[in-house]
Amino acid sequence: MSEFDMLVQRIKTCTECALSQGRTQAVPGEGSPTADIMFIGEGPGYYEDRDGRPFIGRAGNVLTGLLNGIGLRREDVYITNMVKCRPPNNRDPMPEELSACSGFMDAQIEMIKPKVIVTLGRFSFGKFFPGESITRARGKPRRWRGLTVYPMYHPAAVLHNPNLRSALEGDFRRLPELIEEAAHSSPAGPGPEPADVPLVKEPAKARQLNMF
Repeated sequence: MSEFDMLVQRIKTCTECALSQGRTQAVPGEGSPTADIMFIGEGPGYYEDRDGRPFIGRAGNVLTGLLNGIGLRREDVYITNMVKCRPPNNRDPMPEELSACSGFMDAQIEMIKPKVIVTLGRFSFGKFFPGESITRARGKPRRWRGLTVYPMYHPAAVLHNPNLRSALEGDFRRLPELIEEAAHSSPAGPGPEPADVPLVKEPAKARQLNMF
């Protein structure tokens, strides 16, 4: 069994927080373990908890469609969440739950070594840039410890506000360019980089959607 497969098994059997007590099954992630792009969402929902796969509900259909729109399949990327077990009634994950899963998230990043990490929504963005607004940061890639972090709205945002689809589609269209740029950047080093290294200028007017 590979080191990555061992990590998946550890996630599936984890009991480090109370979420494990109510799950049907944990949801480690899905896709290529050597992917150039890693998508990180918030946590599993009803269908994900039932089937053990990330992003397979309505928001997952949005994500799959956006990937297809730029010529990618789910198998070409890696998709996971900040917490690996479903919070009750799809509530926000609590700090202690995020903390319990943080080691797994760090290990996945270290093993996959993606060129670009796409944070979907405020909880995954907060892992890399705590305390910042996803509304202001959305669509502006930055460097973090030798990796490119690209904040986007969560696909569920489109379900609540269809007007955001064009913004999300535009962000996805930039992904091939970011992969190319990241491939020519210096590799990740052992130490942290400055916490905020923007790669593009901030637009004059930020969109408003604080809940995602």
